[in-house]
Amino acid sequence: MTKFSTASSFPFTLSTSASSDSSLPISVSSLSVSMSSFLSATAPPLSSTPFSTSSEVSQNQTCSIDDTTLRVPLTIFYSLFFCFGLVGNLFALWVFLFLHSKRNSVRVLLINCAVADLVLLACLPFRVLYHVQGNKWLLGPVACKLVGNLFYMNMYISIMLLGLISLDRYLRLKGKGRARKGMMLRLCGHSWPWSSVVCSALWGLSLLALVPMIATAEDKENSGQCFQYKQRRKAKGKAYFNAVLVVMFWLVFIVLVVSYVKIASQLLRVSRDKPDLPNAHKYARTAKKSFFVLFLFTVCFGPYHAFRPVYILSQLSETVSCDYLQLVDHTNEVMLLFSAFNSCLDPVMYFLLSGSVRKTVLQALGHRFASRFPYLRDATSNSSTTEFRRPSMPAGLPHSQLNTPSGTPRNSICVINSTLRRTGLPMITAPGRQ
Repeated sequence: MTKFSTASSFPFTLSTSASSDSSLPISVSSLSVSMSSFLSATAPPLSSTPFSTSSEVSQNQTCSIDDTTLRVPLTIFYSLFFCFGLVGNLFALWVFLFLHSKRNSVRVLLINCAVADLVLLACLPFRVLYHVQGNKWLLGPVACKLVGNLFYMNMYISIMLLGLISLDRYLRLKGKGRARKGMMLRLCGHSWPWSSVVCSALWGLSLLALVPMIATAEDKENSGQCFQYKQRRKAKGKAYFNAVLVVMFWLVFIVLVVSYVKIASQLLRVSRDKPDLPNAHKYARTAKKSFFVLFLFTVCFGPYHAFRPVYILSQLSETVSCDYLQLVDHTNEVMLLFSAFNSCLDPVMYFLLSGSVRKTVLQALGHRFASRFPYLRDATSNSSTTEFRRPSMPAGLPHSQLNTPSGTPRNSICVINSTLRRTGLPMITAPGRQ
């Protein structure tokens, strides 16, 4: 078809060849008319470029992206994330609220992080139901916007809280006096912990941002679809808002990297320079845990936000191919799975970094369960980043000096017994427990 560029050249060729062969039974004029009408109906218009494709998207045309290949994997993974994440975060929230009695800023941040993960997990059954029903949404466009924006809102709340936890741990490590005890903010005539004020402001601003995201109309409203790729040629404000969230993530990521790297480097330096401290040999382990948390944060959120600018630019583009949009959509869905997976890993971070929480959890599970995992039983000592600031107690401290203000019997004997256990000597007991 490419060599017949116009409809006028073909009849001229036929008439020339026909004049040299008068035995043709079909009249040349009728054949010329029929072929010219056929070519005029099938040939592309003269204004079209030779490189244009039928899958090109113009401003007045939209693509129909096929997501059927991802239906089964998304259903399976989101179902697993919901089950494991729900159990882990509910258990963590129970520990923080009813068993973990130590009240500090990290505890407040961890409670809010568990709540954010639970709200995010509550959105996953709607996604599973959508994919099970053949990518058909039956609850209307308002419910679709509510579920989708709640998912993203709580994902970014969790990101912000993890960044605040890392910053709080670093400030407690480097700070003195008031910084280690926790800063108080005075509002409405009352003093409030800074963590409570920051969390309240974070939730309030997030809910305020949620309202316009739901109220603003999309480029194309379709009550039968949800969680699909959306163009932002008219609703450009949403695309710009998503770009701001991407910038915010990378700022939080930088804070988290700097905080945990400094925490780990200082713990390693203390364990190397002060080996006489009671728990100096555990500081290297705590430093490795900090790097592990940073690794999990990078794996879960890094790929999604590295690809997010490409996704946003494709939404704002005026002319892109449907094949490219489908590739962008599928890649975005896979990256989003990694972000949702973080809701299952957050409980692991809670118990990995907090020795007091691990101890409380193992006590709640019982001694029989704890005895089956000696590594966890050994790791229940406090792994706080401020632990190495405690004064070192000599191993031969007599019982008469254990009731001094500088060392209570229970804490001092724990320190002494940890040293005696390593040396193989018989351990001592607190007064009144012989």
